[in-house]
Amino acid sequence: MDHLIDGYRIYREKRWPELRSLHRELAERCQAPKTLVIACADSRVDPATIFNAGPGELFVVRNVANLAPPFETAPGHHGVSAAIEFAVMQLKVDIILVLGHAQCGGVLAALDDRPRNPNSFLDAWIGLLDTAKARIEAHGDRATALEYESIRVTIENLATFPFVDAAMRERGLTLAGARYGVADGGLELLDAASGAFRPVL
Repeated sequence: MDHLIDGYRIYREKRWPELRSLHRELAERCQAPKTLVIACADSRVDPATIFNAGPGELFVVRNVANLAPPFETAPGHHGVSAAIEFAVMQLKVDIILVLGHAQCGGVLAALDDRPRNPNSFLDAWIGLLDTAKARIEAHGDRATALEYESIRVTIENLATFPFVDAAMRERGLTLAGARYGVADGGLELLDAASGAFRPVL
């Protein structure tokens, strides 16, 4: 906690004076971000930093391996699905961006062939990567291949939500994918037409 409190004090002294008026405005008019980013919980991959975004610009959902499950009606606590619903139905975002990244620990865990623990939340969650894993080749750089394919599958999963499908048809909601390079800071965007990832220059 000491490190966090020290950081907060620096924020209050150096950044808060610059952000005070923006935060006052955001508090008065509520949030209205145009983009939902589904990103990995990895501490090295912060969407606001990557996209140079300020407070109020991005609605961000972070979880292990930047995943969204397919739509389901089973009872339970569906945190990611609830956030997607809020972003689409209440905030009426224009874009949902699935932001994957290199050296993803969740992807590496999914490639581990050890038996899954039925009592593990993590093992159940990374099971969402099974479809993507089945699509990649058994040789070569499987981790990188799965990082790319998991973004594609997550976009497919998003399209299974009835309210996402309706927003795409009725008001032009766009689903997009990108992969960030932790080591080199490079960003690749998914070309919807070709299905290939292309670097942002």
